[in-house]
Amino acid sequence: MKLMRIALLAGGMLLALPLHAEIVDIDNAELERLVAAGVPLVDVRTAAEWEESGIVPASRLLTFFDAQGHADPAAWLERVRRVADPTKPVALICRSGNRTRAVSEILSNTAGYQKVYNVRAGIKGWIGEGRPVVPARTALAGCAPDSLC
Repeated sequence: MKLMRIALLAGGMLLALPLHAEIVDIDNAELERLVAAGVPLVDVRTAAEWEESGIVPASRLLTFFDAQGHADPAAWLERVRRVADPTKPVALICRSGNRTRAVSEILSNTAGYQKVYNVRAGIKGWIGEGRPVVPARTALAGCAPDSLC
């Protein structure tokens, strides 16, 4: 009986612990490795930012904050679930790594994602190292209307 109470207490304590993803800040070499391994890369910048700098090849383009800084997390989460399974790793990139840090927390705390990679230097760091980008227009040209590219 005593063991049963201890087991129930321990189980209750485990259930009370928050379920959070492991959020890992990564560099560009790690991003390249992850993308090559099939981990989806979600670029959360605005369309204007994609046009300005280009995108990392194979990025999924899903703006989180609009040009005015507003967001609709519920709608965004619905869209991101179609390209990134919560039980599998996902990588996020923005301009400098700040927005993706906030979005990583949302994926962890709200959506149950188990492993989220944050590209710590963002697209600025990627470009700064001379890594390849593709024009957003090229990436978007192959997208069907209402698809997730």
